[in-house]
Amino acid sequence: MSDTETTGTNAANAAYPLRWRVLGLLGLAQLMLILDITVVAIALPDMGGELGLDRAALTWVVSGYALTFGSLMLLGGRAADLFGPKRVVLAGLAVFTAASLAAGLATAAAVLLVARVAQGVGAALVSPAALSVVVRLFDGEERNRALGVWSALGGGGAALGVLLGGLITAGPGWAWVFFVNVPVGLVVLVSLARILPRLPGAATGTLDVPGAVLVAGATGSLIYALIRAGDHGWLDVVTLVLVAVSAVVYTAFAFWQRRAAAPLMDLRLLSRRPVVAGIFVIAVTTALMVGVFFLGSFYFQNHQGHGPLMTGVLFLPVALLTMAAAAGAGRIIGRLGARLLALVALTVAAAGFLVPVLWSGTATMVVGVSVAAAGMGALFVVASATALATVAPHEAGVTSGIVSTFHEFGASAGAAIVSSAAATSIAARAGTTTASGFDDAFLVATGIAAVSAVIALWLIPAKPQASQGHPA
Repeated sequence: MSDTETTGTNAANAAYPLRWRVLGLLGLAQLMLILDITVVAIALPDMGGELGLDRAALTWVVSGYALTFGSLMLLGGRAADLFGPKRVVLAGLAVFTAASLAAGLATAAAVLLVARVAQGVGAALVSPAALSVVVRLFDGEERNRALGVWSALGGGGAALGVLLGGLITAGPGWAWVFFVNVPVGLVVLVSLARILPRLPGAATGTLDVPGAVLVAGATGSLIYALIRAGDHGWLDVVTLVLVAVSAVVYTAFAFWQRRAAAPLMDLRLLSRRPVVAGIFVIAVTTALMVGVFFLGSFYFQNHQGHGPLMTGVLFLPVALLTMAAAAGAGRIIGRLGARLLALVALTVAAAGFLVPVLWSGTATMVVGVSVAAAGMGALFVVASATALATVAPHEAGVTSGIVSTFHEFGASAGAAIVSSAAATSIAARAGTTTASGFDDAFLVATGIAAVSAVIALWLIPAKPQASQGHPA
């Protein structure tokens, strides 16, 4: 039987021999999706100048991708459960790669924005389906190590994107932040088509289109509200309306799921303690990571006067420590348990956030953010391992979609919270020192990490959850 024809039945009886190679390719795909947020952000000034984009259009170059990516991941995860993750991963990679080529060739704002939305669609298919594959191919301690590798690539991607964005923009030009995805996407697509096993989807069931539309609308509305809050404040009328609309549509989604013949998701998943604990940790971790990344980037460029390329170099230790901590956490979480590891990691993160408050300067900021990043790298593993520990094979995709959706909630909320804290403080103390705004924002991050440590200690199950075995 060829690699391509490998079925989930084989995976149930013995570990798939090419599973680590599959993990490497899926991890590379996930890294590409995460990089595409920050690497594009660094290229925005050059992009806007060449294409004549105004501030609103530039904002949507980033937000259009984030909104589509975040709002459709639950749909992508459910599609993986129904049709098999291989089909969904390959379809998503094809869409993302083609959209990247279109974005690089764009000569007008409309073309670029449509291409970015299409990239978001492709990413929303790939990310939860790929994580579903990881959960189904690995078991026990191997699964923890695999999640460590997965988290290392995803967690370090945002910081690496700053460096790559600076290098590409300063070198071949902004279009290459998109063109670089094309050869990488094609190589990963062809390789996975050959070696990714055909893990089966559900024997029966159809895609819940009304449910998908409702949850996508609610999620998109909430993410946009969080993005808008960072620029316009939390009491902005439009922001409040978007939050209210999101709440109403989520309520409608919940009602529909109870009456649909083939619901998009089993709402009882959200009553499971491990799943709730996992999505809490992923949301907090991503909020802290993106928030501090946001603060550090502005601090280096606006307060210390460093250029985009130098800012990227300064974030390199952050990326490396995030990746090293995630990989290490995957190896020790089985011995320490998720609860203790979360407590230690959040304490380390809180300590790192305090460093820039107590001392100022570029070197101090790098040290503080790097220490915090080490804690957050471990937390990505805690979140995934906890949320996905007890899910059945037919739930792996949709649960991965839930985790990925809360990842995007955290990212949007983190940037909004810290930018609001910093902006308010800077405006209030304009006559003294602008650094005080950053101090206040880092104090907010410290407080969030400390409170989250207490909540995680209560919420995460005391004992490691039993594995489901090699699922089919």
